[in-house]
Amino acid sequence: MIELKTYRGHIRNHEALCKELGIPGDLSREEREQTILVRAYETWGEAIADHLYGMFAFALWDTETETLFCVRDHFGTKPFYYYLTTDGRLLYGTMLRDILSQEGFIQELNEKMLQIYLSLTYVAGEETFFKGVKKLMPGCCLTFRKGTLQVRRYWKPEYHPDETKTLEEWADEIHTTVQQVMQEVKTPDETAESFLSGGVDSSYVLAVSRAKRADSCGYDEERFDESRVAAETARLLGVEHAVCKITPEAFFAAVPYVMEHMEQPLGDASAIVFTLGCRAAAEHTKLCYSGEGADEFFGGYNMYRNAERYGDSLKTFYVGNTNIMKEDEKERILQHYDPSVLPIDLVKSIYEETEGLDPLTRMADIDIRIWLEGDIYLNVDKMSQAAGLEIRMPLTDRRIFDIASRMPARFKVNDTQNKVAFRTAAAKVLPAEIAFRKKLGFIVPVRIWLADESYNADVRAKFAGASAARYFKPEELQRIYSEYVGGNSELWRKVWTIYTFLVWYDLYFAG
Repeated sequence: MIELKTYRGHIRNHEALCKELGIPGDLSREEREQTILVRAYETWGEAIADHLYGMFAFALWDTETETLFCVRDHFGTKPFYYYLTTDGRLLYGTMLRDILSQEGFIQELNEKMLQIYLSLTYVAGEETFFKGVKKLMPGCCLTFRKGTLQVRRYWKPEYHPDETKTLEEWADEIHTTVQQVMQEVKTPDETAESFLSGGVDSSYVLAVSRAKRADSCGYDEERFDESRVAAETARLLGVEHAVCKITPEAFFAAVPYVMEHMEQPLGDASAIVFTLGCRAAAEHTKLCYSGEGADEFFGGYNMYRNAERYGDSLKTFYVGNTNIMKEDEKERILQHYDPSVLPIDLVKSIYEETEGLDPLTRMADIDIRIWLEGDIYLNVDKMSQAAGLEIRMPLTDRRIFDIASRMPARFKVNDTQNKVAFRTAAAKVLPAEIAFRKKLGFIVPVRIWLADESYNADVRAKFAGASAARYFKPEELQRIYSEYVGGNSELWRKVWTIYTFLVWYDLYFAG
C-alpha cells in the first residue's frame, strides 16, 4: 500500500493523468492530486516525476517494502528538507518547521553557510543554516529504507542548440507553448489574478491568462516606481488594476515577519516588497499568477549580454546572479573565517557538466540550478503561503524550458536587447512598447531608506548587538555602516545582507 505522507504543490497536467490512470474527474483538488500521486507511483515507480508537470514536493511511504520515497520538482519551485537523527531516523518535510519541531532534532547553526550567504545573499546549494538539515535539490529524489539513505538526480537541464529555426519560428513555438501551459494552470471553476510589474514577463502572463485583475507594488519615490507603467499595461489590456503602496515604515516593520516565515535568511530586499504585495492581494483573491523563470530560461538579464566577453573565465568567478562580497572582505569582517569555504565550489560540478557550451548558456544554467531555487522560488513559495495566497508560475515549466534549451544564444540576447525571441513572442499579444521595454529589475528604495535615521533604528541596534559581535568584528561592521551612511550608497547590499542574517539569527537562535 502506498501512503502520501506530505505534499505541497499543483499538478498542471492533472486532466491527462486522471484519464491515463483511471481517476474520476469529479474529485476535489486535494483528493485528485493525492490520488494522482499514489496511482502514478504504483504505475511508474521512481520514474513518477517524468510524468508530472507543475510545482511539487512530496513524500510517499510504501508499507510493504517500508520505503520512503521523496521528490522535489525539476526546478525546485517547492522546497523539501531532510535530517538524519543520531539514532538513524529520517526527519523530513516541505517546511523547515516540520523538522525543527520533531524529537531528535538538534538545533545548531551551520556557521560556514554565513560565508556563502554574505556573497550570494541567499542559502545556495544542498546545505542549510541548520547543521545537518539538507535540501533535496531540484530534479532530485530520495529513498530511505531500513536506515539507508540514497539521493539521486532524476533530471537536469540539458542543452542542444538547434540552428535551423528563424526568430519568428522560435517566437511561434514559445507563444503556442505558453498558451498550452496557461490552459492547464487553473481549472474553470477557479478565479485568478495576476501580479504585474512594468516588465514583459508578467505582462505576457497577464495577457495570455485573461485574468480580470492585476496587482502591483509601488512607491512614492518615482524613480523606483514601476506601478505607473504597470497601470498603463493594465489599461491597454482592459484589466482592473490595484496598487499596494510600499512605505518605508511598512517595509521595515515586515522584516522580522519575512525572516521568520522564510525560515532561513534571505538578503533579497525585493522579498519584503513581495511579501507586502502578497498580503494585499490575499485580501481579495486566493490565487495569483506570477512570471518567474523566463529571465533565466531566455536570457533576460542585462549581464548576460557580457557572456561572450567572459568566455571560459566564467568558471573562475561566476556563481550566480548575485555576488556582493569577496573573500578578502569576508575575512576582514568575520570573527571566524574559513578559507576552504568558497562559493565557487558550489558550481564547479555544474561547469564540468556544461563544458563546451556557449558562455551565455553556462551563465544561465548556474542561475537556473542555484539562484532560482535558493532565492526566487523560495521567496515566492514561503511568502505566498504565509499570506494565505497560492501563486502559480506558468513560465516555469519543462515544456517552456525545452524551447529555451534548444534555442541558440543569439535568439536570447544581442548587442542591444535581451530575451529577443521571448519578447517577439510576447509582442503577439502585447503592444511593442511593452514587449520590448528595457528591463529595469525589481528595484527597491531600501538603498535610500537604510541611511535614513527615521527608519533604520533596528539596523543600527542589530549591528551593535551581541549577535553581531558573536559572528562579526564590531569595528568592521561600524566602518561599513558609517561609510554607507556617509554617502557610499553601493554598500547598501552588504548592509542589508548582514542585517537580514542578524534578524533571522535572533529569531531562531538568540530567543
